[in-house]
Amino acid sequence: MAEGFIPLSSSTLLITLLSLFLASGVEGTIGVNYGTVANNLPPPPQVAHFLLESTVINRVKLYDANPDILKAFAHTGIAVTVTVPNDQIPRLTKLSFAQQWVEDNVRPYTPATSIVRVLVGNEVITTADKALVGNLVPAMQTLHTALVTASLDRRIQVSTPHSLGVLSKSSPPSSGKFRLGYDVHVMKPLLSFLRATNSPFMINPYPFFGCSSDTLDYALFRPNAGVLDGNTGLLYTNMLDAQLDAVFSAMKVLGFDDLEIVIAETGWPSMGDSTQVGVDANVAAEYNGNLMRHVSSGAGTPLMPNRTFETYIFALFNEDLKPGPTSERNFGLFRPDMTPVYDIGILRPSARSSIPNNPTPTPAAPPLNPKPRPSKGKQWCLPKTGADENVLQRNIDYVCGLGLDCGPIQQGGPCFLPNTVRAHAAFAMNTYYQSTGRSESNCDFDQTGAITDVDPSYGKCRY
Repeated sequence: MAEGFIPLSSSTLLITLLSLFLASGVEGTIGVNYGTVANNLPPPPQVAHFLLESTVINRVKLYDANPDILKAFAHTGIAVTVTVPNDQIPRLTKLSFAQQWVEDNVRPYTPATSIVRVLVGNEVITTADKALVGNLVPAMQTLHTALVTASLDRRIQVSTPHSLGVLSKSSPPSSGKFRLGYDVHVMKPLLSFLRATNSPFMINPYPFFGCSSDTLDYALFRPNAGVLDGNTGLLYTNMLDAQLDAVFSAMKVLGFDDLEIVIAETGWPSMGDSTQVGVDANVAAEYNGNLMRHVSSGAGTPLMPNRTFETYIFALFNEDLKPGPTSERNFGLFRPDMTPVYDIGILRPSARSSIPNNPTPTPAAPPLNPKPRPSKGKQWCLPKTGADENVLQRNIDYVCGLGLDCGPIQQGGPCFLPNTVRAHAAFAMNTYYQSTGRSESNCDFDQTGAITDVDPSYGKCRY
């Protein structure tokens, strides 16, 4: 549908609140949809550098698998979701095509680029195209098989985003149901696949498209009287919660209320036609600012309390070639010159007020405490002194999840003892470093790795 990002209201209080909640952990929860339906966008390396250095965004969702963008995000640590276009879904049901798609669009870029999901199509079910709808789940299954064959399935999930049009009923939220006919024949096998592969259900809720002048406060998370669900007695004070709980209810009817829900798209335009309600930069900032705070707060929804929601705002840029009403070309958080359309605290404090015209990506930061090493001879990659054990455990999971040989640090292996996170991380990180050409950037590991010329091998444990 649209593609959008985050806003700021003119209120000093909102700015203060946003600063507080950004500092307390929004980073990692909020992503952005990086759409490219425009002829004036900056080059991908400049975009990747801007997001990494100047914003708190560390998740990006693409509508294709653009190789220039995938290359640009290499070694940034930003999690990237790619998409197989709708028209390729019928061919994706053939394993040979799925394997070739992975070889062409995923394998050349990973692990340097952190590809975490592949989405099969976008809002496929509401296209009402029988060929696409009928092939959706088989295509997802075949793509997953291709990722298994390539030993990438432990790192990369497969899912597909839906519009709220997949629901036949959404009000009150507790009565949410999937469209008749699609519920049993498409949604149930799709949900079964997501559960089996530990992947999320992805939905595109847009209160902007569901509100009127009478419900604008409800859509924008402003104080309002709320809407009572007569079935449950629960009071809804914002439209997004109601939309999410309607989806949850529909999943629960089919027995899948245990699945994670990801907000794949939501946003608010900063400009529109005169007939549209509440369309300006201040209102867009208000929605996206309140959205960020709400989904990151841990409050959840009335039917899903105590949850945070991974959320992708639509969109990164205003896209001047998008068809439709004026609003469709004005969902962006940033203009093509990367100045904010409005500010909601998404920029890091260190970000300069004026962005250089042609910044280039900076290399990975050098290790803080490596031992001096000669220009020749073998070198090894080990954890830095004082590196956080949680990060080191993620390094282990990442390397071993790629299919590299972690047998030596399994129980009974020659490097199992000492059985500590740091010792196991040393072996895993060095295995990755040695197998990827021993470049300095491949020992970065979010600045927890350092290169040394001292052989860490001991006993039968050989590095």
